[in-house]
Amino acid sequence: MMEADSYSAKHRYARITARKARLVADQIRGRNCNEALELLEFAPQRAAAFYKKVVQSAVANASQDENVNVNRLYISGCQADEGPMLNGRLRWRPGPQGRAMPFAKKTSHLTVIVRERNQGGDL
Repeated sequence: MMEADSYSAKHRYARITARKARLVADQIRGRNCNEALELLEFAPQRAAAFYKKVVQSAVANASQDENVNVNRLYISGCQADEGPMLNGRLRWRPGPQGRAMPFAKKTSHLTVIVRERNQGGDL
């Protein structure tokens, strides 16, 4: 049997750290797309809103192929990679005793890959 096609969507330069986004990515990886969207709808994490849009985009990309049953789609891959710092540099804020304390405004690249489940239900 032929390998199932995969469809992906990305949100690049999302204004959230990859470490925080990975917590949400781990929750939805391997789940049915409808189940994942429902979970993301009510998840309290800020990254859930980012991932909800990316999953919806990946499902929309898959629906462009008329051979795909969108109700059988599942999230086969979900990752959050580190992006560049905002404006490519550290920022500074006041510290104690006249010092300056650096902090980084980080970004991340969020990726979701969906595939259609086989008839037998195996991955």
